[in-house]
Amino acid sequence: MASELGLFLFLIIGLVAGWLAGKIMKGGGFGLVGNLIVGVIGAYVGGWLFNFVGVSTGSGAFGSLVTALIGSIVLLFIIGLIKKN
Repeated sequence: MASELGLFLFLIIGLVAGWLAGKIMKGGGFGLVGNLIVGVIGAYVGGWLFNFVGVSTGSGAFGSLVTALIGSIVLLFIIGLIKKN
């Protein structure tokens, strides 16, 4: 039960982070599934980036959301650069 709840919260945080990143980057996003994918991948990207520079956003849902949001913004920026070429 706890693992299902953790996975559910991870997906919700990924969805919210992907949606917010789409709004912040002035794009319409990629739809519900696309935003979820961007958010989940963004969570990994953000975690890697923060670990690389030695920054911690703390624990809990808010820290996870901030990490996923920053990672999603970076990911959308990179996707935008690739789409321009």
